[in-house]
Amino acid sequence: MSDDEEDELPGSPVCFAEMLVDGHVIDPQTWKDVSVFRKAERARLYAARQALAVDERTAMVARISARLTEILGDVSGKAIAAYWPIRGEINLRPWMVEASNRGARICLPVVIEKDQPVEFHRWEPGSAMAKGIWNIPVPADAVPVEPDVVIVPLLGVDEVGYRLGNGGGYYDRTLARLPGDLLTIGVGQAFARMKTIFPMPWDIPMKQVVLGDGSVIDHGAK
Repeated sequence: MSDDEEDELPGSPVCFAEMLVDGHVIDPQTWKDVSVFRKAERARLYAARQALAVDERTAMVARISARLTEILGDVSGKAIAAYWPIRGEINLRPWMVEASNRGARICLPVVIEKDQPVEFHRWEPGSAMAKGIWNIPVPADAVPVEPDVVIVPLLGVDEVGYRLGNGGGYYDRTLARLPGDLLTIGVGQAFARMKTIFPMPWDIPMKQVVLGDGSVIDHGAK
């Protein structure tokens, strides 16, 4: 999902020395500093993505796809939320076709209302697609699915699974409403590792992360 704004969450009135963001009391200066840091890191990581050669991209996709197949095992009957890649994100569309052919029920995120949790709609190879918000392709037929697994694209990630995304907060809002034991798997390029993203109270870590060099960060996957 494309949400190129700086980190945003709804409901953020400033109250003197404190700021309330989605029910979390945040020091405004801390949030300003974190936002500046994240904006700079996004710019750096977007540039690194764009500099990747085609053969490097292809190799990373192959390694990540193999790892996902290994991690998920028998996917028959599983509802797996993937994503439609934009802005140099790892292209899992061939893997989505393969997983669908092995019996997985693939679904894609759909923004129904800005600044709200997304829905996941069923996708199959050959599904008709329509333009969603930000012109990202979404399934034309709205068939909602509750996922068993959510695969999440990332720009950066720390060693305990906190991810740096595009900044709109859609995945964090969405994962907050889903069961806590849901398997979440972040995927990103080999250079996505960061010492920290300076996580905020609403940031939700991935259970596992698979990177383009084939490495895996495991943070409590079931």
